[in-house]
Amino acid sequence: MSTSIIESNEKFVTLQITIPYSKSFLETETSIQSALNDAGTVASGEALKQLDTDGLPIEVDGKNWTSKGKQAKTYQTPYGNISISRHVYQASTGGATYCPLEVEARIIITSTPRLAKQISHKYAEMSSVRLVEDLRENHGITVHRSFVQTLAEAVGSIALSKEEDWAYQTPKLEVAIPTVSIGLDGTCMLLCGEGYRQAMVGTISLYDQSGDRQHTTYIAATPEYGRERFLGRLQREVETVKQLYPNAHYQGLADGAPENWTFLNTVTDTQTLDFYHATQYLDKAAKALHPRNEQAQKAWMDTHCHDLKHEFGGASRLLAEIQTIQPKRVSQSIIQGLQDAITYFRNHHHQMLYAEAISSNLPIGSGVTEAACKVIIKARLGGAGMKWKDWGASIVLSLRTLTYTKGRWQQFWSNINRYGFSL
Repeated sequence: MSTSIIESNEKFVTLQITIPYSKSFLETETSIQSALNDAGTVASGEALKQLDTDGLPIEVDGKNWTSKGKQAKTYQTPYGNISISRHVYQASTGGATYCPLEVEARIIITSTPRLAKQISHKYAEMSSVRLVEDLRENHGITVHRSFVQTLAEAVGSIALSKEEDWAYQTPKLEVAIPTVSIGLDGTCMLLCGEGYRQAMVGTISLYDQSGDRQHTTYIAATPEYGRERFLGRLQREVETVKQLYPNAHYQGLADGAPENWTFLNTVTDTQTLDFYHATQYLDKAAKALHPRNEQAQKAWMDTHCHDLKHEFGGASRLLAEIQTIQPKRVSQSIIQGLQDAITYFRNHHHQMLYAEAISSNLPIGSGVTEAACKVIIKARLGGAGMKWKDWGASIVLSLRTLTYTKGRWQQFWSNINRYGFSL
């Protein structure tokens, strides 16, 4: 197995690859992958050389820089490590050095951008231990766990630092979008030295004329990120969507937490309480009305959940009905549950216009946002025995929201390719 350069210039490189066969086709495929990786490192090295300077003095940011000569450096690529010599510059006043090749190539730490993209995408989905194993087993390259963590942190840091500077485009869909539903929720994660704290999730979902969800933008933040800062990000995302869909109906959809509605009331036309949360309180009323008859509880729940969902004015009638319940010979917890249900319906019956929402093809369940809590946060940060420092968790969430929001990951790397970055 060998790779040789046939021709290399500023426009292309031509390689010759020799791959031996084996009696085992699996072994042959392994040889093919190894040969292609070898060819990839050779081609990457030749391509990087084209981005180097000729060693003459340069001017950057109003400063004159002089080459200190060519210095060897090892870079990581999707195919393996390469070592090349490139010019390194320093200003006449001394201090930090500057490598034009690394700036032009968008090198992150010591990684080429393609490998950085691959590793950070995988890190959003799996632990560094699993990632190292995946690269070795499925890509035929070996990297150290510390390199994976450092590189993913660097990419996540770029994403966090560019939150306000880089605008991401919500897709302009081919179908009409009459409804935009905005949701808020939180879920607990375990922080080192602090115990369980609440992380935040926001969703902006686009619905077509039939009420089918076409796109969702995800936003998430760790506890230390700050609720106001998180809501500021969500606000900017909502404003971007409103510019794209100014005539859509904007609906707020969440559970009963007051802090959620403080924000949603300011950015939405109507507000809907998650139907499932409402039925949980109805269950408390059913237990007070039929404390020792589960079959009667179920029958009452079936009828009244249907009425709540499909009958106009159902919530107000239910409130009036449960206020008349006078439980007898029941525990204090059931009495308290009934009172909680009455209070809940008093506070939120104006947000329980489910029949009206359904008739307008508006969603009545906050499943998208609750699923985001599980998928964006719990699935990656809530593994058995996992404890996180806030910064590390912030990195993971920044990567996951980019990869789970359709189109964002590609836009993020397009921005890096176009504008570069600073660490």
